[in-house]
Amino acid sequence: MSFLTIGHRGVMGVEPENTLRSFIRAEREGLDVIELDLHLSSDGALVVMHDATVDRTTDGSGPIGDHTLDELRKLDAGLGERVPTFDEVLDAVRAPLQAEIKDRAAARALADTMRRRDLLERVTVISFHDEAVAEIRERLPGVRTGLVAGRYGEDVVRRAKDVGAELAVLNLRRLTLAVVERLHDEGIGVVSWVVNTPRDLLLARTLGVDGGTTDFPAIKRAVEAEGLSPAP
Repeated sequence: MSFLTIGHRGVMGVEPENTLRSFIRAEREGLDVIELDLHLSSDGALVVMHDATVDRTTDGSGPIGDHTLDELRKLDAGLGERVPTFDEVLDAVRAPLQAEIKDRAAARALADTMRRRDLLERVTVISFHDEAVAEIRERLPGVRTGLVAGRYGEDVVRRAKDVGAELAVLNLRRLTLAVVERLHDEGIGVVSWVVNTPRDLLLARTLGVDGGTTDFPAIKRAVEAEGLSPAP
Protein backbone atom coordinates (compact mmCIF):
# COMPACT_ATOMS: atom_id res chain seq x y z
CA MET A 1 0.00 0.00 0.00
CA SER A 2 1.47 3.34 -1.04
CA PHE A 3 1.10 6.44 1.10
CA LEU A 4 2.28 9.91 0.05
CA THR A 5 3.76 12.14 2.73
CA ILE A 6 3.17 15.83 2.04
CA GLY A 7 5.15 18.47 3.91
CA HIS A 8 2.77 21.08 5.30
CA ARG A 9 4.15 24.53 4.41
CA GLY A 10 7.47 22.72 4.27
CA VAL A 11 7.87 21.11 7.67
CA MET A 12 6.24 23.80 9.77
CA GLY A 13 6.47 21.77 12.98
CA VAL A 14 10.25 22.19 13.03
CA GLU A 15 11.01 25.17 10.75
CA PRO A 16 9.39 28.57 10.04
CA GLU A 17 6.44 27.84 7.79
CA ASN A 18 6.44 28.68 4.08
CA THR A 19 10.12 29.67 4.02
CA LEU A 20 12.94 28.40 1.85
CA ARG A 21 14.50 26.93 4.99
CA SER A 22 11.35 24.91 5.64
CA PHE A 23 11.05 23.70 2.03
CA ILE A 24 14.70 22.69 1.80
CA ARG A 25 14.39 20.79 5.11
CA ALA A 26 11.28 19.00 3.81
CA GLU A 27 13.13 17.88 0.71
CA ARG A 28 16.17 16.81 2.71
CA GLU A 29 13.95 14.76 5.03
CA GLY A 30 12.50 12.93 2.04
CA LEU A 31 8.90 14.17 2.06
CA ASP A 32 7.27 13.03 -1.18
CA VAL A 33 5.50 16.33 -1.92
CA ILE A 34 5.82 19.85 -0.51
CA GLU A 35 2.69 21.93 0.13
CA LEU A 36 2.75 25.74 0.11
CA ASP A 37 0.36 28.71 -0.04
CA LEU A 38 0.26 31.55 -2.55
CA HIS A 39 -0.89 35.17 -2.43
CA LEU A 40 -0.30 38.22 -4.59
CA SER A 41 1.65 41.26 -3.44
CA SER A 42 0.32 44.71 -4.28
CA ASP A 43 2.56 44.79 -7.36
CA GLY A 44 1.45 41.38 -8.59
CA ALA A 45 4.24 39.09 -7.37
CA LEU A 46 3.27 35.54 -6.46
CA VAL A 47 4.53 35.18 -2.88
CA VAL A 48 4.45 32.27 -0.47
CA MET A 49 2.45 32.77 2.73
CA HIS A 50 -0.59 31.14 4.29
CA ASP A 51 -2.50 34.01 5.87
CA ALA A 52 -4.00 36.99 4.08
CA THR A 53 -2.01 39.21 6.46
CA VAL A 54 1.66 39.17 7.42
CA ASP A 55 1.03 39.62 11.16
CA ARG A 56 1.23 36.02 12.42
CA THR A 57 4.29 34.77 10.54
CA THR A 58 6.46 37.88 10.18
CA ASP A 59 7.48 40.96 12.15
CA GLY A 60 5.27 43.12 9.93
CA SER A 61 1.58 43.93 9.94
CA GLY A 62 -1.30 44.36 7.53
CA PRO A 63 -2.65 42.55 4.48
CA ILE A 64 -0.19 40.97 2.05
CA GLY A 65 -1.99 42.75 -0.77
CA ASP A 66 -1.08 46.13 0.76
CA HIS A 67 2.65 45.40 0.51
CA THR A 68 4.93 45.49 -2.51
CA LEU A 69 7.35 42.64 -3.05
CA ASP A 70 10.24 44.85 -1.92
CA GLU A 71 8.38 45.63 1.30
CA LEU A 72 7.63 41.95 1.92
CA ARG A 73 11.28 41.03 1.40
CA LYS A 74 12.28 43.29 4.28
CA LEU A 75 10.17 41.30 6.78
CA ASP A 76 11.55 38.56 9.03
CA ALA A 77 9.54 35.38 8.43
CA GLY A 78 11.27 33.51 11.26
CA LEU A 79 14.93 32.79 12.10
CA GLY A 80 15.95 35.52 9.68
CA GLU A 81 14.13 33.94 6.74
CA ARG A 82 12.45 36.15 4.15
CA VAL A 83 9.08 35.80 2.46
CA PRO A 84 9.91 33.84 -0.72
CA THR A 85 8.41 34.17 -4.15
CA PHE A 86 7.03 31.10 -5.88
CA ASP A 87 9.83 31.27 -8.44
CA GLU A 88 12.41 31.17 -5.65
CA VAL A 89 10.85 28.02 -4.22
CA LEU A 90 10.84 26.39 -7.65
CA ASP A 91 14.57 27.09 -7.91
CA ALA A 92 15.40 26.01 -4.34
CA VAL A 93 13.85 22.50 -4.34
CA ARG A 94 13.15 19.83 -6.94
CA ALA A 95 10.32 18.01 -5.15
CA PRO A 96 6.75 17.90 -6.51
CA LEU A 97 4.62 20.71 -5.10
CA GLN A 98 1.05 21.28 -3.98
CA ALA A 99 0.30 24.97 -4.42
CA GLU A 100 -2.73 26.25 -2.53
CA ILE A 101 -4.43 29.33 -3.97
CA LYS A 102 -6.94 31.51 -2.16
CA ASP A 103 -8.75 33.26 -4.99
CA ARG A 104 -9.16 33.62 -8.75
CA ALA A 105 -6.53 36.36 -9.05
CA ALA A 106 -3.89 34.03 -7.62
CA ALA A 107 -5.16 31.31 -9.98
CA ARG A 108 -4.55 33.55 -12.98
CA ALA A 109 -1.03 34.47 -11.85
CA LEU A 110 -0.18 30.86 -11.05
CA ALA A 111 -1.44 29.67 -14.43
CA ASP A 112 0.90 32.16 -16.13
CA THR A 113 3.87 30.96 -14.07
CA MET A 114 3.10 27.29 -14.64
CA ARG A 115 2.83 27.83 -18.37
CA ARG A 116 6.06 29.87 -18.47
CA ARG A 117 8.02 27.31 -16.46
CA ASP A 118 6.38 24.16 -17.84
CA LEU A 119 5.12 22.92 -14.45
CA LEU A 120 2.15 20.75 -15.37
CA GLU A 121 3.94 17.58 -14.29
CA ARG A 122 5.41 19.04 -11.10
CA VAL A 123 2.70 21.18 -9.50
CA THR A 124 -0.78 20.21 -8.30
CA VAL A 125 -2.99 23.22 -7.60
CA ILE A 126 -5.32 23.00 -4.60
CA SER A 127 -7.87 25.36 -3.05
CA PHE A 128 -10.75 25.61 -0.59
CA HIS A 129 -12.52 27.71 -3.20
CA ASP A 130 -14.36 25.92 -5.99
CA GLU A 131 -14.18 28.95 -8.27
CA ALA A 132 -10.38 29.16 -7.94
CA VAL A 133 -10.03 25.49 -8.93
CA ALA A 134 -12.37 26.02 -11.88
CA GLU A 135 -10.46 29.16 -12.92
CA ILE A 136 -7.08 27.52 -13.16
CA ARG A 137 -8.47 24.48 -14.96
CA GLU A 138 -10.00 26.81 -17.54
CA ARG A 139 -6.78 28.78 -17.98
CA LEU A 140 -4.42 25.82 -17.91
CA PRO A 141 -5.89 22.71 -19.51
CA GLY A 142 -4.32 19.53 -18.19
CA VAL A 143 -3.42 20.94 -14.77
CA ARG A 144 -3.89 18.56 -11.83
CA THR A 145 -6.16 20.06 -9.17
CA GLY A 146 -7.40 19.29 -5.68
CA LEU A 147 -10.38 20.56 -3.71
CA VAL A 148 -9.59 21.29 -0.04
CA ALA A 149 -12.38 21.02 2.53
CA GLY A 150 -12.55 21.18 6.31
CA ARG A 151 -16.28 20.67 6.87
CA TYR A 152 -18.15 18.42 4.49
CA GLY A 153 -20.43 15.51 3.91
CA GLU A 154 -21.35 13.72 0.74
CA ASP A 155 -21.45 17.12 -1.01
CA VAL A 156 -17.65 17.13 -1.21
CA VAL A 157 -17.90 14.35 -3.80
CA ARG A 158 -20.27 16.42 -5.92
CA ARG A 159 -18.12 19.54 -5.53
CA ALA A 160 -14.93 17.73 -6.50
CA LYS A 161 -16.63 16.26 -9.57
CA ASP A 162 -18.16 19.62 -10.55
CA VAL A 163 -14.78 21.39 -10.63
CA GLY A 164 -12.99 18.42 -12.20
CA ALA A 165 -10.61 17.88 -9.28
CA GLU A 166 -8.43 14.77 -9.32
CA LEU A 167 -7.80 15.05 -5.59
CA ALA A 168 -9.75 15.83 -2.42
CA VAL A 169 -7.70 17.23 0.48
CA LEU A 170 -9.77 16.67 3.61
CA ASN A 171 -9.65 17.22 7.36
CA LEU A 172 -8.67 13.90 8.97
CA ARG A 173 -10.78 14.61 12.07
CA ARG A 174 -13.97 14.82 10.00
CA LEU A 175 -13.20 12.17 7.42
CA THR A 176 -15.30 9.01 7.15
CA LEU A 177 -14.72 5.73 5.36
CA ALA A 178 -17.92 6.30 3.37
CA VAL A 179 -16.62 9.59 1.93
CA VAL A 180 -13.24 8.06 1.07
CA GLU A 181 -14.91 5.15 -0.70
CA ARG A 182 -17.29 7.43 -2.64
CA LEU A 183 -14.39 9.59 -3.81
CA HIS A 184 -12.35 6.56 -4.82
CA ASP A 185 -15.35 5.18 -6.70
CA GLU A 186 -15.31 8.41 -8.72
CA GLY A 187 -11.58 8.07 -9.40
CA ILE A 188 -10.70 10.94 -7.05
CA GLY A 189 -7.68 10.54 -4.77
CA VAL A 190 -7.88 11.48 -1.08
CA VAL A 191 -5.28 13.24 1.07
CA SER A 192 -5.95 13.87 4.76
CA TRP A 193 -4.68 16.72 6.94
CA VAL A 194 -2.97 16.88 9.28
CA VAL A 195 -1.20 13.59 10.03
CA ASN A 196 1.15 14.49 12.88
CA THR A 197 1.22 11.49 15.21
CA PRO A 198 1.40 7.69 14.95
CA ARG A 199 -2.27 7.62 15.93
CA ASP A 200 -3.11 10.01 13.06
CA LEU A 201 -1.17 7.80 10.68
CA LEU A 202 -3.02 4.70 11.86
CA LEU A 203 -6.36 6.46 11.34
CA ALA A 204 -5.37 7.63 7.87
CA ARG A 205 -4.30 4.10 6.94
CA THR A 206 -7.51 2.63 8.33
CA LEU A 207 -9.57 5.04 6.25
CA GLY A 208 -7.62 4.06 3.15
CA VAL A 209 -6.54 7.54 2.13
CA ASP A 210 -3.77 7.98 -0.43
CA GLY A 211 -1.60 10.31 1.59
CA GLY A 212 -1.31 12.70 4.50
CA THR A 213 -0.19 16.27 4.99
CA THR A 214 2.14 16.54 7.98
CA ASP A 215 4.03 19.17 9.96
CA PHE A 216 6.75 16.75 11.02
CA PRO A 217 9.41 14.76 9.14
CA ALA A 218 9.04 11.93 11.67
CA ILE A 219 5.85 10.87 9.86
CA LYS A 220 7.87 10.16 6.72
CA ARG A 221 10.17 7.93 8.74
CA ALA A 222 7.18 6.15 10.30
CA VAL A 223 5.73 5.48 6.85
CA GLU A 224 9.04 4.10 5.64
CA ALA A 225 9.38 1.90 8.73
CA GLU A 226 5.99 0.34 8.01
CA GLY A 227 6.78 -0.29 4.37
CA LEU A 228 4.20 2.20 3.07
CA SER A 229 6.40 4.51 1.04
CA PRO A 230 5.45 4.98 -2.61
CA ALA A 231 6.99 2.65 -5.14
CA PRO A 232 9.88 4.22 -7.11
